[in-house]
Amino acid sequence: MKMPLEISSRKVELSQEIRDLIQEKSEKLDHLYDDIVRCRVIIDMPHRSQRSGTFYEVRLDLTVPGGEVIVRQEPGEDLYVAIFNSFEVAQRRLKDYAGKRRGEVKLHTEKPIAQVAKIFHDEGYGFLVTPDGREIYFHENALLNGKFKDLEMGRAVQFVEREGDEGPQASSITLL
Repeated sequence: MKMPLEISSRKVELSQEIRDLIQEKSEKLDHLYDDIVRCRVIIDMPHRSQRSGTFYEVRLDLTVPGGEVIVRQEPGEDLYVAIFNSFEVAQRRLKDYAGKRRGEVKLHTEKPIAQVAKIFHDEGYGFLVTPDGREIYFHENALLNGKFKDLEMGRAVQFVEREGDEGPQASSITLL
């Protein structure tokens, strides 16, 4: 492992097994993102009561070029779970951080446009027709803006296509 690892604890004694787990998880992070300058793991037992039991809080401070990635989870009763969850969150945040440093941007796909082809107001459903001639079923609950009873044939809409039980189905329909 290239990065320095610092493990500290407050109000809790860490077994060698816990220290080994933290070492293993830190090495995995270092393997996935090799620009980590330092990893500091702090385990705390913020409170303990007879009614609620013992809770552990895990905090990760990862120093990376140009900043820090800090993970602080809600206290949990199981120290192993708290460690696993904290390192999972750190892995996701490092992935996002690395993507931002490379200039990657999440692309949101454009919703397709269609027209209302058939509408059955009393039954609460209808069909859209896409520019390529496909008919796509939709339920009245898929309409995000506007009222289903006011929907007319020929109205332009945007939608998200999903695979339904009986073929393609439109959801998240927005009136244009």
